[in-house]
Amino acid sequence: MTLIEMKNISKYFPPNITALEKVDFTAEPGEIHCLLGENGAGKTTLMNILYGLYKADKGTVKFEGNQVEINSPRDAIDLKIGMVHQHFRLVKRHTVAENIALGLRCDNSLFPLPEVKARIKQVSERYGLSVEPDAYIWELSVGEQQRVEIIKVLCRDIKVLILDEPTSILTPQETETLFNALQLMKQEDIAIIFITHKLDEVMTFSDTVTVLRKGRNVDTVQTKTVDKKSLAKLMVGRDVLFRVEKSEACPAEPVLEINALQAFDDSGLVALDGFSLSVCGGEILGIAGVSGNGQRELVEVITGLRKKTGGMVKISGVDISGLKPGQIAEIGVAHIPEDRIHRGSVPDMRVLDNLMLRDYKQYSKGLLLDAETMRSQSSEMIKEYNIDTPALETPIKLLSGGNIQKVILARELHGSPSLIIASHPTYGLDVGATEQIRKTLLAQRDSGAGVLLISEDLDEIMELSDRVVVIYEGRIMGEVTPETDVSEIGLLMSGGNQ
Repeated sequence: MTLIEMKNISKYFPPNITALEKVDFTAEPGEIHCLLGENGAGKTTLMNILYGLYKADKGTVKFEGNQVEINSPRDAIDLKIGMVHQHFRLVKRHTVAENIALGLRCDNSLFPLPEVKARIKQVSERYGLSVEPDAYIWELSVGEQQRVEIIKVLCRDIKVLILDEPTSILTPQETETLFNALQLMKQEDIAIIFITHKLDEVMTFSDTVTVLRKGRNVDTVQTKTVDKKSLAKLMVGRDVLFRVEKSEACPAEPVLEINALQAFDDSGLVALDGFSLSVCGGEILGIAGVSGNGQRELVEVITGLRKKTGGMVKISGVDISGLKPGQIAEIGVAHIPEDRIHRGSVPDMRVLDNLMLRDYKQYSKGLLLDAETMRSQSSEMIKEYNIDTPALETPIKLLSGGNIQKVILARELHGSPSLIIASHPTYGLDVGATEQIRKTLLAQRDSGAGVLLISEDLDEIMELSDRVVVIYEGRIMGEVTPETDVSEIGLLMSGGNQ
């Protein structure tokens, strides 16, 4: 019997955005069903409807052959549907057991922790997802936090597991552990719905693929009947290059010099400890590492958002100690931040305003702004970067993630910066947007800019970088070439030796 049957699902958002239009989707017991599509294609919206976070404007949902109304996550949980979101929903100051106890029905409601810990132990051993019940969430790596989210769902004896971009933050070893667990779930007839933009994973682990484009069904196919090239074409409607062409780098003088850098994280703990590197104009230096090992603090020190506690940072020969972010930007530094929504853009402001944020002083006329020139410049940037927006006046929060990222690139790269700090530039983006952004970074390198690339996507690091350093607990574990075996890099990422 088909476990999930969604029929003619439509969802609209004001003012006139069609997120889904008559979409059909099914999931069978013991099946890994991948949901593919460009950013904004409606994948997460469809799953949010199945999980009760959104209400469909049209269409029906059947569970085990019976039509159901899923008006909230509680309704979904009662049907034994679980969802692990792309951005974790854990209370960092609580322990693993305390987080899992939240919302979990226990026989002893006054003192649930012993029962919860027993369930955690049972699930951990059953699926090979080891985690310490008494550890605080803030102490855990992102891979361990994801295990907590999965265990939290599995403790409810689910029949359907929805995973939204689950491997974007994992090392190769953690990804393998996750997929081993999914294979065990398959054997227990759990239906697994897997949203991902990594086609290699689709081809390796899925049984069925449903492709959405602009909120509509394109096709549902058995994975064994297709290849990466045909899937990518279904997604974006054209042929896609999986490896962009890269010429030999021609490094010039250093544009970024870091020596013995030290900095604390938000908790007052050491995040960077004697960190040293240099980036030359005309090269891309990639930093590989699991999230939470000092990457964010490094980026914030370089861009003036965090004070260092020791060491030296020079950009184009200028010591940036004491400089504000605006002053550092004026030196010729472009910043593509990890959080495109809250750090890279102002969600409620128009696309036009977000494009002009960096250089608005150029368009000032006394106390007023030259609106006509701003509109003309913004229109050129939208055309150059192929930004899909209904209008310049559209609030940027209504754009897809890929188009928000293109707005950020257009704004930051305008004016030919000498140093580009690119933090997770293609995180969560579809193959089409990823291709364009990677081509753009390589073009900037070829024009003489130095690029510091921070990413947890090892394929991206190896494809784009001319040199690669691996970071662990605020220290550089080693420098490798882009041809180095991924397993060796994964060992360095976990604190091992070369």
